[in-house]
Amino acid sequence: MCHRCPRCGRNASRKSRIHPVSRPVVFRDRAVDVAFLTRSTADSGERVEWEDGNAYPVIDVETSSASHPFYTGGRQVLDPAGRVEQFRRRYGAGDTSGS
Repeated sequence: MCHRCPRCGRNASRKSRIHPVSRPVVFRDRAVDVAFLTRSTADSGERVEWEDGNAYPVIDVETSSASHPFYTGGRQVLDPAGRVEQFRRRYGAGDTSGS
């Protein structure tokens, strides 16, 4: 079995006994009713028709980037000045006596 290397585009052979079969699969986040098509080794008996007209196995998930804030890829903005002020309020400003 041959596949195309995603980095360089060359054909490379795979040992079929040690590599699982990868196929297109639809993952559906039921919490926000969002679905996305990707490749996976997972399989399901349930099928769904995708936007391209083909039927793919569908796997329902509880959490994805669409429904969980930590999986969105967005970064949190930290306020370092506010953190320093919070530290000084908690532990005292400039108290170096060591008491």
